[in-house]
This record gives sequence, C-alpha cells and structure tokens, in this order.
Amino acid sequence: MSDEETTNEEKPRLTYADTGVDIDASEAATAALVDAVGDSKGDYAGLLDIGDRYLALATDGVGTKLLVAEALDDYSTIGIDCIAMNVNDLVAAGVRPVAFVDYLAVEEPDETFAEQVGDGLAVGAERADIELIGGETAVMPEVVRGLDLAGTCAGLAAKGAVFEGVAEPGDAIVGWPSSGIHSNGLTLAREAATRNHSYTDPFPYDGYSTIGEALLEPTRIYTDLLDPLREHGARGAAHVTGGGWGNLERLGENRYAIDDPYDPQSVFEFVRTEGNVSAEEMHRTFNMGTGFVAAIDPDRAKELADASDGRVIGHVEDGDGVAIRGLEL
Repeated sequence: MSDEETTNEEKPRLTYADTGVDIDASEAATAALVDAVGDSKGDYAGLLDIGDRYLALATDGVGTKLLVAEALDDYSTIGIDCIAMNVNDLVAAGVRPVAFVDYLAVEEPDETFAEQVGDGLAVGAERADIELIGGETAVMPEVVRGLDLAGTCAGLAAKGAVFEGVAEPGDAIVGWPSSGIHSNGLTLAREAATRNHSYTDPFPYDGYSTIGEALLEPTRIYTDLLDPLREHGARGAAHVTGGGWGNLERLGENRYAIDDPYDPQSVFEFVRTEGNVSAEEMHRTFNMGTGFVAAIDPDRAKELADASDGRVIGHVEDGDGVAIRGLEL
C-alpha cells in the first residue's frame, strides 16, 4: 500500500463498525466487565502469584475467520489460529506458554471437521512448543450455528522475567513480520472480499490460489521470540491484534513513531480496494504486515533484531498516538 491512499469513490466506504464490530464500543464493554470483576495484574494475560513465579492464563478464540473455513469446508488451519492468538498474548507479557485446553462448540457433531480442527491444534501446539492437555466439545444446536472454537493457554514465568510492559521516550521499537491477516478484522475483510467475489474466486495477486486461501493463512506464532526478548532486555512487547496499531498504546502513554514498518501483504491491498476502506481504518483494524513489536533501549535494539528475524521499525517519543505511513492514529 502506498503512502498516498487511492480509493474508488464509487464504492461505498466500509468501516469495521459498519460490518458490526465497533472497536470503541468493544473497549468500553471490556472496561465495564473489568470494573465489575476487579482488575488483575497483567495486560495481555492474567498473572497469579504462586510464590517464586507467576502462573499466567490467556483465553481467546478464532472469531469470524471460522465463517471462511466453513464456506470453504476447510478447517485445517483454524486450530493453529486458536493456539497462536493465545500463546502470542503470553509472549507479549514475557511469559512462557506451557499448556493449552480447547473448547469446541458445535451445532451438530461432525467427525470430518472435528478431525481437521484437532490436526490444526496439534500443529499449532508443536509450533508453540506447548502441551495440549485436554479440551471440551459441546453440542448446542439452539445456541451455536456451525461451530465456535476457543481455548485457554497457561504459562509460567519467574517474577523477574515478566516484562515491565511500559515503554519510555527514546526507546527503539523492534518489529517482526506477520504471516498475513492473522485472526483479527475478519468481519471487515469478509464483507470487503464478498462484495464482488466469492471465496473460491482466484486471488488477484501472487501467493494464493483463491481469495479464501489468502484469508485463511494461519496466524504466525511468536514463542521463538521470548528468549531473545528477555536476553536483550525488552521493556515490553505488543501483539498487534484486534484494534490494529492501536495495540502499541498498551505500552504506555507515548507517541509511537513507526518509520520503517514491514510492507503489508497483498491480502490487505485486496481488502482495502474491494471495500474502499480508508488507510486509517485499515491500520486501526489490521496488523498491516507487522504482527509483533517490542520497546527496548536503542543501544540494544539492533542486537535483538539480529538475534531474530526482526528489525528496528520506529521509536518512542513524548506525546500520544501512533504515527505510521503518514497517518496519526
């Protein structure tokens, strides 16, 4: 995507809120829930003090990416997404994921898709280096249409190993590429993709045979970054998920100037063009090519980048918001 946004004004502009997902309303509802049950230590994961260590728990699901899988009758990758969305949050907190339980709710039992989901969970667990220790399948025809998949991941961390989680002005920002659209913003992506196409239509860019295949690309798992992040003294990390680049603000009230982000994969250009989605809305919704970031002392940033497949993509300043590709979010 170029810095200068081009859109087809003949197409109505799509926003995430138009498709039924209002990020601001979602955040307000989450805040109300937290206020009601009481806050806990930790942002990306709940941390429980168990003596010399923390036990951490994260829970998440796959979201409406499931509807793409259902339309294509291909559930082989969604288990990877379910693992990834949970373990990546633990890594962002500085916690090593160790075990996972899944919850599969179905309208009616089906051995074929259950096997595919299980195979994906096994692949995800292997990539994340965690154990699958159980799960639950519930048949609820009056509650669920099709299926829903979610899970909970447990992790452990010595108290000194958990990231402080707060960036400081002057810090460098190191980033790592995403594998594509991951498992966020699919409600908007699906609406854009199916305006004039079906999921089985050829994908108009290189890399994928069909549109559905591009949307189903599984989420990258970032557990391999945990040791380098710790060894090189990262202050905090952020998993770029729901809310897009606004996730950087979870590192504290600063201005995050992104000078050299990774190029967005072609799936984002497809969504932007087909949905006539503004550049700002794209960056408020999707990872746009960068799936994970960390704030670190600038003197150690290159070491961290060289110890992994990352690179320095920006820096932290006094102020607020996120500056990227000419946008102020």
